[in-house]
Amino acid sequence: MLHQVRTSNDAPKRAAAASKPASGERFGTLINLSGRRRFTSQRVVLYAVLAAQGRGAAIATAQEALATFRDAHRALLEGELSPEMLGGDLKQAYFGPDRADERITAFIALAQRTLQAIAAEAPSVPELLEGLVDSATPLLATLNRLTQLYEELARRQAAEAKQQLASVMGDIEQIAKHARIVSFNAQVVAARAGMSGREFAVVSGEFTQITGKLDGLVREAVRSAVA
Repeated sequence: MLHQVRTSNDAPKRAAAASKPASGERFGTLINLSGRRRFTSQRVVLYAVLAAQGRGAAIATAQEALATFRDAHRALLEGELSPEMLGGDLKQAYFGPDRADERITAFIALAQRTLQAIAAEAPSVPELLEGLVDSATPLLATLNRLTQLYEELARRQAAEAKQQLASVMGDIEQIAKHARIVSFNAQVVAARAGMSGREFAVVSGEFTQITGKLDGLVREAVRSAVA
């Protein structure tokens, strides 16, 4: 029953996230966090090995790297750009057959146990450290795959944003075109009206200048959108 209530409460959030396009800046943040997670995973293993060899402040560096790794992973799983909200390949990668979240969580737990054992000089250090080192390569492959997915989503979002902008600008361009036609017809009417149409001609001229500037801005915007 609790699970059903939670699902019901999450449904509006997923619907809102689906209807609200993610910005390129937000995807940039996701890619940055994913890259940070890749880097710090290797840093954790490296400094755990150095700490086991008795190298100075290596244990503190390893613990700091693990905290950064854990925080980055948590940030990627929360909010409106979480795998649950974005769905698709990303959700499958984290919670489907690839079990990325499970692998990452297991790595965090193993690293924590290893660092605690090193700090306590426990006899289990060699076994834990060997397991941590062995997990580094497959974990890196998983993290690389996730980063690629974020990059693919970012490229897709950018392409969709450009397409939408080009479409809107196309509509505005059509409006500007019709406005120029109206302005031209108004100038013809004003010319036929002679002296009585002079004031109307001035207004029509100003309108022509405005539509000309609008047309130039539209062309510049469209070029930027499709570049």
